[in-house]
Amino acid sequence: MAHSLSSHKRIRQNLKRRIRNRARKSVLKGRLRLCVEALAKRDTPTAEEAFRDVCRALDREAGRGLIHRNAAARRKSRLARKLNAQKAAAT
Repeated sequence: MAHSLSSHKRIRQNLKRRIRNRARKSVLKGRLRLCVEALAKRDTPTAEEAFRDVCRALDREAGRGLIHRNAAARRKSRLARKLNAQKAAAT
């Protein structure tokens, strides 16, 4: 068990941050799921809107340090590739 006041404070801070990060990650996963489901249904307009929303969320969370910026870029790239392939197939 921690003894010093600063270590008790650090434990409290870590708890608050862990709860906040888990909530943010959960929201991010939900947005990603909506985009992937729209792509799977071949609903291009909904997928485009969901893709823009996911890109904003990924950039925001990468800026906060929740996920690595390269991981955010990789996810955006993969989703964009699927969306563009779906658009090309539709035309």
